Amino acid sequence: MAYSIRRKLSLLLAGLVVIVVALAGAVFVVPHLQEEVKLTPAELSAAPTTGAPAPAFTAVDTRGASHSLAAYRGRWVVLEWFNHDCPYTKKHYKDLDGGPGNTQAMQRDYANRVVWLSVVSSAPGKQGFTTAEEADELTRKKGAAPTAVIRDTAGTLGRLYGARNTPQYAIIDPQGVLRYSGAIDSNSSSSAKSIAGATNYVRAALDAGLAGTPIAVAQTQPYGCDVKY
Repeated sequence: MAYSIRRKLSLLLAGLVVIVVALAGAVFVVPHLQEEVKLTPAELSAAPTTGAPAPAFTAVDTRGASHSLAAYRGRWVVLEWFNHDCPYTKKHYKDLDGGPGNTQAMQRDYANRVVWLSVVSSAPGKQGFTTAEEADELTRKKGAAPTAVIRDTAGTLGRLYGARNTPQYAIIDPQGVLRYSGAIDSNSSSSAKSIAGATNYVRAALDAGLAGTPIAVAQTQPYGCDVKY
């Protein structure tokens, strides 16, 4: 009788071990679509809100030229957080039906009407980090046409604007007021096929702003890879 009970307990414990091992294995193989955002609660709460003055900044681009918000007073400014290795960034830079990608098309459509700064806030050794030369070469290969590419390797500009994801956008009006902040569009899939049916918030904000009409959707939840601070 005692042997039978011990036998049953042994089998039960063996079964539990198998289950625990299986679950542990499952934890290691489950893919993580997004990593944890590397911003402190204080930084997130201090992020600028739409309708308020945008934080002043001065940053240097890949060619060594300086760009400041004050210098662009009187013009619309677009800040695009970018990571060339992020699948969500690739989604919007992928050529579609033989034409330019979603982002390249916007950069061309609004050229000479807005200042478009692509910001790379990846730290050294992190995904998306590049030298100035590599950043320029990648921009050329993608057929992109921003006004400039900013290497924000210390994460100063990204943290100033509470940038959490790539891609993520901030749109500033000619008076220096933040008018849009958030995602590029309404579909958080990493597939380029989802672009056609999505609402492009960036286009809508720029079209309204340039036309002098209110921006209907001024704040959205960004999606994509976390910024690699």
